Amino acid sequence: MMETVCFGALFPTANADVEDFQRLLARTSPPAGLEVVELPWPPGVAEGLADMPDDRLAAAAAGLGDPELLASALDGSAGRFDAVALAVTSAGFLRSAHDHARQLATLARVAGCRGTTTLRGFQDAVRHLGARRIGVASVYPAHFTDGFIAHLGETHAAVVRRVDANARTDRDLARWGDERIVDLVTRAAHPEAELVLLPETALHTDHLTAVLAEAAGVPVLTATQVTIWSLFRALGCTPVAAAAGPLFGADRGARPAAASSDDHVR
Repeated sequence: MMETVCFGALFPTANADVEDFQRLLARTSPPAGLEVVELPWPPGVAEGLADMPDDRLAAAAAGLGDPELLASALDGSAGRFDAVALAVTSAGFLRSAHDHARQLATLARVAGCRGTTTLRGFQDAVRHLGARRIGVASVYPAHFTDGFIAHLGETHAAVVRRVDANARTDRDLARWGDERIVDLVTRAAHPEAELVLLPETALHTDHLTAVLAEAAGVPVLTATQVTIWSLFRALGCTPVAAAAGPLFGADRGARPAAASSDDHVR
C-alpha cells in the first residue's frame, strides 16, 4: 500500500475551498491528504473587501502574499507537510516576479519541504502542455487580470481571449453556482485557444471538468487542478485521476501541443 502524503494549503478563508480540493484528491493517485493553513487578513480587511475601491482591494490581496506573512502563518510547521502551496492565485500574481520567487523560497524554508503556489501551477501547466495560445476566464477586476497575464508571459503563451467578471471576495466566489462558472468560461472561449485558464481557488469547479471543457471546446485548467498538480509535481510525482483534465492523465493532447522542452520541476 502506498503511503499517503500530506499537503498544506495556505488560504485566507478557512474551509472556503477545501471541499473542491478534497473531491479531487479523493480519486487521485498517489494518495494524498490536504490541510488548510489559515492565512489571516489584516484586522478589518476581510469584512470590508466588497466595498473597497479596486486599488485598495489589490493592495489587500497582494498583502496576503507578503513573504513575512507566509512565514508567520507557517511558523512551527517544519516537518508537518511533504509539500505546501500558497493557494491564493492573486497573492502571487499581484506581486512582482521577484516577490513570487521570494514566496516560493519562504514556503520551502519555513515549512521545511517543497513549496509551490497556484500561480506557479498555472505557469508550469501551460508550459507542460505546450500551449501557445490561451484564453483567460478571470473572475477578477480587469487590472487584476492584467497582473495574471503579465506573469503568464514567462510561459511565452499568447492570450487570445480574456473575460473579466469583476468579482470582489473569495466568500462570494465560493457561492457561485455552476451556471455562472460555465457562462464565464463560455465567454472566454476562442477558436485559436488551446487552453482556457480559470484562476480562482475559491470556485467549486472539480465536478464541472467535462462541462467546462465542452463549453470552451478545449481543456479548462482550474485553480483547483493546477494547485493539486503542482503539489504532486513538487515531489516529482505525476498524479492520475479520472475526470480531472489533461494534467491528471485524461484528455492529454486534446488540442495542446506536445510538452515543451523547458518542462521540468523547479
